[in-house]
Amino acid sequence: MTTNSPRPRGRPRGFDPDQAVATAQRLFHARGYDGVSVADLTAALGINPPSFYAAFGSKAGLYARILGRYSAAEGLPLAEILRPGRPVAEALAALLEEAARRYAADPAAAGCLVIEGARCNDPEARQAARAIAATAEEAIRRFVAATRPDAAERLADYVVTVMTGLSTMAREGHGLDRLLATARLAGLALPRAVEA
Repeated sequence: MTTNSPRPRGRPRGFDPDQAVATAQRLFHARGYDGVSVADLTAALGINPPSFYAAFGSKAGLYARILGRYSAAEGLPLAEILRPGRPVAEALAALLEEAARRYAADPAAAGCLVIEGARCNDPEARQAARAIAATAEEAIRRFVAATRPDAAERLADYVVTVMTGLSTMAREGHGLDRLLATARLAGLALPRAVEA
C-alpha cells in the first residue's frame, strides 16, 4: 500500500535567496519586467507562490532588489569613468562607448535593465528603476557641473538620451559593432557641445 505524503510547505530546503535573485534577474533582463509573471518566477525558482511572497513581498519588491544588485555589480562604473579632472568630452564619450559594450554583452539579455525598467507598466517597479536612473543622471550632471556648470543640464540630457537609445537598439537586436558606431558618432558632438 502506498500513501501520498502531502507536499512539504514553504520554501525548498536548498532555497538560496541570492541565487533566486540572480535567476530572476536573468528572466527580467531577457523578457523585460512586463514579460515576466509571478508564475514564471515561481517556476524558475522552484517555489510556490506563498513562498515567493514570503521571500520577496511582491514581484515589484523582487525587481527593486534585482535593480540594486544589477546597479552594484553590472551597472556602468560611473565613478571610474567620470573621474574628477578628466576632460568632460572624453569622459562622456567613454561613458557612451562603455554603455554600448555592456548593453550588447549578452544578446539574450540586451540593453540596460534599469533603463528598460523605467518604462514598464507597474508603477512601483517603474519608480524603483527611475530612482536608480535619476541617481546616475545626477552623477553625470555633477561631473559636468564641476567644470562647466552652464552646460551640465544639456550635456546630461544628451548623454542620457543617447544611452536610452543605445539600450533600446540593443533590445531590438543591434550588435556591438552597430552600438559602438552609434556611441562614437554621438561622441563626436561632445567636444563642440562642451565648448558651446
